[in-house]
Amino acid sequence: MGKCSLCSSESPLISSNLGVCRRCIREKPDEALRMVSNVRRASREIFSLTPEVPRSLGGVECGMCANECIIGRGEKGFCGLTYNINGHLTRLGGTTERGILEWYYDPLPTNCVAWWFCPGCTGAGYPKYAYKPTAETSYVNLAVFYGACSLDCLFCQNWHYRYLSQKLNPCVSSEELASKVNAKVSCICYFGGDPSVQMPHAIKTSEIALEKARADGRILRICWETNGNMHREFAIKAAELSFGSGGVVKFDLKAWDENIYRVLCGVSNKPTFENFRVIGEKYFAERVEVPVLTASTLLIPGYIDSAEVESIAKFIAEIDPRIPYTLLAFYPQYIMDDLPTTSRKQAYECYETAKKYLRNVRIGNIHLLS
Repeated sequence: MGKCSLCSSESPLISSNLGVCRRCIREKPDEALRMVSNVRRASREIFSLTPEVPRSLGGVECGMCANECIIGRGEKGFCGLTYNINGHLTRLGGTTERGILEWYYDPLPTNCVAWWFCPGCTGAGYPKYAYKPTAETSYVNLAVFYGACSLDCLFCQNWHYRYLSQKLNPCVSSEELASKVNAKVSCICYFGGDPSVQMPHAIKTSEIALEKARADGRILRICWETNGNMHREFAIKAAELSFGSGGVVKFDLKAWDENIYRVLCGVSNKPTFENFRVIGEKYFAERVEVPVLTASTLLIPGYIDSAEVESIAKFIAEIDPRIPYTLLAFYPQYIMDDLPTTSRKQAYECYETAKKYLRNVRIGNIHLLS
């Protein structure tokens, strides 16, 4: 049984580790943010990460992601990859020569968010974007797991990425990573952590790999699983690469209410939603046979309810109601590991709500539902 430190409410759907309930986040946002800032500070100190986005007077602007860190002398950016050394910006990862990441070959069909409509898992777009009219068995996805992030989600399902940003290892250049794309690789997917803080590395890798694949007459799709908290120019470039190659840009729209988003993720959600809108309006209607854009939301018990899903679904529908939307079941992880898994009741309430506005909605991770 969890307890809210602000209103003393008790419920199994309140994370005592977080210390605040959904109602207090919405009704007392300043108090909730102050309380959670202490939790965030303690959790980030373990990984030598700054407690909040730096805004140091006289500092150097990073310019990599939408956080717009201004880093003072001797400080580092929110992601942990950028430092101000003697007044000069030094990037320890995210450049074309230094990507802090892990990679592996993931056999197709895989379990990515877009598996239910992507070419690699369904044959959609065959023969232009897929080798087979069904799942591309015998082919693989080059899965690139970046070891840093522009958010700090206290429920993170891949929280161990922080060890990579702490150790700055392993380090792989764009050229070296692109060389891993052999004849059996039909798609690359960047995730993590998140690619948003290492976009120059991912973009250059994609360009090198695509040039070689096209010269050889091979299919190579470029895909992204991202929080979307990136600079607009990088977001558009990512969409261009996916649009031209048959790939998919997958945005994790974590919460609509900005106070809930800030409590759970540490920063504003505005850049993410604006990037999603720009990509959707620019590209989606131009390639409907293989949707270039999709969204997902993790259904965190007690925090992401049907009201949040309804607002997100309305937003997506304003762009195009055909955009696929996946509702993901939650499994307790990281700081919010004292919550239950998503209930079947919550999942189907959210599903029915989203279906009022969107044509293509699916529940993911059904095996986790309680």
